[in-house]
Parts: sequence; C-alpha cells; structure tokens
Amino acid sequence: MRTITGHQREPLYGTASTRRHEHAVQASLPAHTLMARAGLAVARLARALAPHARCVWVACGPGNNGGDGLVAALHLHRWAAGTGLQVVVTHTLGARVDAAQLPPDAAQALSEARSAGVLIQSEPPLSFDLAIDALLGIGVTRPLMGELANWVLTLRTTDAPVLCVDLPTGLHAETGALTGTDNTGSRSAESPQPGQRHTLSLLTLKPGLFTHQGRDAAGQVWFDDLGVSVGNTVPMTALLAGGKPPSETKALRAHASHKGSFGDVVVIGGQGIAAQGAGMTGAAVLAARAALYAGAGRVFAGLLEDGSTNETTWDPVCPELMFRRPAALMDAGWLRQASVVCGCGGGASVAAVVPRLLSTAMTLVMDADALNAVASDEALQIQLTSRQGRGWLTVLTPHPLEAARLLGCSTAQVMADRLLAAQTIADRFQVVCVLKGSGTVVTAPSQVPRINPTGNAALSSAGTGDVLAGMIGAALSGRETPNRDGLDRVCGAVLQHGWLADQWGDCTLVASELARRARPMT
Repeated sequence: MRTITGHQREPLYGTASTRRHEHAVQASLPAHTLMARAGLAVARLARALAPHARCVWVACGPGNNGGDGLVAALHLHRWAAGTGLQVVVTHTLGARVDAAQLPPDAAQALSEARSAGVLIQSEPPLSFDLAIDALLGIGVTRPLMGELANWVLTLRTTDAPVLCVDLPTGLHAETGALTGTDNTGSRSAESPQPGQRHTLSLLTLKPGLFTHQGRDAAGQVWFDDLGVSVGNTVPMTALLAGGKPPSETKALRAHASHKGSFGDVVVIGGQGIAAQGAGMTGAAVLAARAALYAGAGRVFAGLLEDGSTNETTWDPVCPELMFRRPAALMDAGWLRQASVVCGCGGGASVAAVVPRLLSTAMTLVMDADALNAVASDEALQIQLTSRQGRGWLTVLTPHPLEAARLLGCSTAQVMADRLLAAQTIADRFQVVCVLKGSGTVVTAPSQVPRINPTGNAALSSAGTGDVLAGMIGAALSGRETPNRDGLDRVCGAVLQHGWLADQWGDCTLVASELARRARPMT
C-alpha cells in the first residue's frame, strides 16, 4: 500500500479495464482471496488513520464493495477486543440482511463477520471518530435515493475522517462526476466538507479520483494492488501525468549558451481599450512575463492596440520584454522559428490575425479569444486541422466553456466527461488539448489522455490561465523538432503551474506573482 503523491506517473484504469483485470485475478486465486486481501488492507489503513478512535462506523452496501467493508469490520472488531473500540456496521439491505441477497464473496464475508460477533445495526451511530464508506463501488451509476442517499450525505458532510473503499460512493470512475443525494437523484452533488477524506483504491487507480469533483471527494488517495499488478494485461484509460516538483530539479544549461539558444516566444493579444471600451492588455503582458520567467531566451509582445492614443511600449515591472506592433511580428520567417502564444486578452481584435498565425507559425499556443474565433469560423477550423499534416505543433488551452464552443455542445456535457471532451478536441482538430480545471486533462491525437495531479482552487483567479499559456509557450520554445516531445513538455508546464499554486501559502494567489515564480524546465 502506498500514497499517491503525484511525483510519478501512474497508469489509470476505468471500469471496463478494472473489471477485466479483476475477473482474471479471481480466476487465478482461491475463492474469497481477493476480498480477504482488500478488507484487510482497508482495516489496516483505518487503524493507521485513526489509531485512537473510540467508534468506527462501517457503512456497507449490497455488493462486493460492501463485502470489503464487512471484512474490514471483522478485523477491526477483533483488534478492538479489550480496547473499548466500538465498531458499528450498517448495511443498505438492513440489519437482518440475508446472505442470499449478496454476491458469493460478500455473503461469505457477512457469515464470517456475524460468526465473530460483529453486530449490524439499522442506523449509523450519532457520532463516530472514523467512517468507512463501503456502500457502492466501481461502475455504479444508479441514483442515490432513500436511506442510501441519507448515509452518503452524512459521509460527504461529516467533520470526522472518512475512508472510502475503492471510490467514494456516487463518484464515476472515469469522469470524476459526483451523483447527487436526494430521492429523485436530480439534485446537484454536494461538495464534500473540509474534513479529512481518504480513498483506498484497490487493484487499479481510477481516473475519476483525479479530475472534476473526484479530487475533493477522494481526498488523499492511497493504492493497494492486492499483490496482483496489472502489467500489460489490460489497456490504460488514462495516465496520471506526475513528475518531480520543480524544487527537486534544475534546468541545466551549457556555459556557452546565449539568449538565442533558448528560443523566442511571441505573444499576440491584449486588445486595447479603444476597440470596445474594455482593455485587456494585462492578459498578454502576463503571458509574456510568464514566458520570460519560464526560460525563453527572448519574449516579444504584440499588443492589439490599434486606435489607442497611448500605446504600451514597455513594461516597467519587466523591462526585458520587447514590444512590437503585431504587423512587425507577422513576418513568415520570424513566426516559423518562434513559439507563438495567441489569444490572451485578444477580444474581437484577435480574429484578424488568427488566419496568418495558423498558416505560418510552426509552434502555436492558442488560448481564450483565439479559441473563440476558431469555434465560430469553419474556415479557421479547416486551417487548424491541417497544421499537423505539415509537422507543426498546435496547443489549445480551453476552459470548459471554450471547450464547449469548440465542440458545439454545452458546458455541462463537457464536464460530464472531461477526458472524452479533451480527447475529442485533440482528435478532431489534430492538436494537443489542455482542458483546464480541477485535474487538468492533456490529450493529443490517438494518445492516452493525461491528468495533471497538481493545482488547487487558488488558481481560480483572473490571469492564471494567461500565465499558463505563457509557460507552455516557453516550454516549447527553441525546440528544433517540436512534435517529438511536445506533449511531455506541455504536461511539464501544466505540472509546474499547478505545483506553484500548491506551494503558495496563506496569501492570495495573484497572476502577476505566479508568473514571476515560473522557472525554466529541464
């Protein structure tokens, strides 16, 4: 058993792959062995998490997830002898649950628990020091209703520590979507309270634990393969794109390097206030600063300030940035050798430059209003899709609403399956897609989706997405063969962006300071 820290890559498996692996393992082991191992692992972790607990509530469901809980309760009951620990077991089928109502392994677990004197009650205890959620496991999508819904609501809102067996009840294994808890199943899912949350994922790690609502619901993820690693027997659904945090790495650069060795980044965006009465210059400046601090040799900012009587010509905070009128940056030779970031604060003005960038820039990062321009113009979509055939690298960095516009669907549909939405964008437009949000998803055509393990709600602040675009631009600058390692470098920039937020401390995260803390990648 080990904790999942995000410091290394982890294969993730959805329901179908996990079931296939589970069936193969069960066929190779004596009956009830897998559940016995799972229940023991749960009990050991429960005791480690709450060594001084006086009351443990084990909430069991009607399937093998509930069977795992019964085995865990049996071990806790035996260990509690003479210590005064009270183990309270409730079952969704009632205190007089019949073994005939359960799958064979769970029925065996019920029989052994009762023989050992474990009592099953009708109601949860009024208070408890630890709860074990063994209600519904992988692959369950039914609405949470009645008594089940009430128990799940208690588990999601209690201040006491909660240990979930395999998955938090109601969490979709692939998508990270959390089912609501009322008697119609239609209520929006409650966000778990700040109390301690732990999930022991068994046999395989599931994608839903690391994206969308899964991160809040699961809390700290633990993993136990129960002594039977997957290997290459079943296909991965996704990959947790972990890596060493920037504090443990240092970009090594040759002594004979010069600024040209690390490439140019061109940032085009920042619509001036004269265009529509809404100045967005700061977005492009944030992206440019982030690119410079993240290691680009030179950074040029082309602000869309046509008609302005007071053009921005330099940045007093970051005078190293070089400002040019966009027309001066549109030279084909220039765009072919630079990493171009387009769209940050571009407003309606950016649409005029997008066709030229799509047809000329070999490495192009498209964010914000550049994405909206593509979403509303079929000709631009054709241009975008044709770029990979020329060996060029394109990265799209949408948030869910921008992704919905690109796909012609609703934001709710995007959030219902973030992995599918990101992969569809990548395959449809032949790009690397960075779908931002909790558990940012990074995909490329015909590649296994990757989920970023870093970041938190502190990034819910204006300008942080612009900083990410600039960091990605820097990560891709100076690469002679941009497609060779482009996906890994994009994932590295996303990882660092989230890691910086994770290390932030108590003060409010602001994008300008986030940009300043960016650093070169290895």
